[in-house]
Amino acid sequence: MNTKLHAVTDANGRPLSFFMTAGQISDYTGAAALLDDLPKAQWLLGDRGYDADWFRGALQEKGIKPCIPGRKSRLDPIKYDKRRYKRRNRIEIMFGRLKDWRRVATRYDRCPTVFFSAIALAATVIFWL
Repeated sequence: MNTKLHAVTDANGRPLSFFMTAGQISDYTGAAALLDDLPKAQWLLGDRGYDADWFRGALQEKGIKPCIPGRKSRLDPIKYDKRRYKRRNRIEIMFGRLKDWRRVATRYDRCPTVFFSAIALAATVIFWL
């Protein structure tokens, strides 16, 4: 079983909300699901998987500037702030801190609901540490 975890974090890398999809599902599904959960922010940092014109438009409607590099297959290159994009490591650190929990890292739970519950428990502790 393969799953993909989509997350929204604050500026300090603390987890705010999650959405889990099947591993073969596009990142656009997770982006659409988490769009309503986005807090007020100036910038959104995301990887190339979240590069879509509709997602950029939805972010701009909320008053959020996207800092997402364009996909390599894009005909017109997208400009983004490369210095700001380097701060995306805070998101990767949050995923690393989730994997410090053995149950999450080794995926003992085969049921997605139980696995997501373990992630929620770990994220709650991580948020307050």
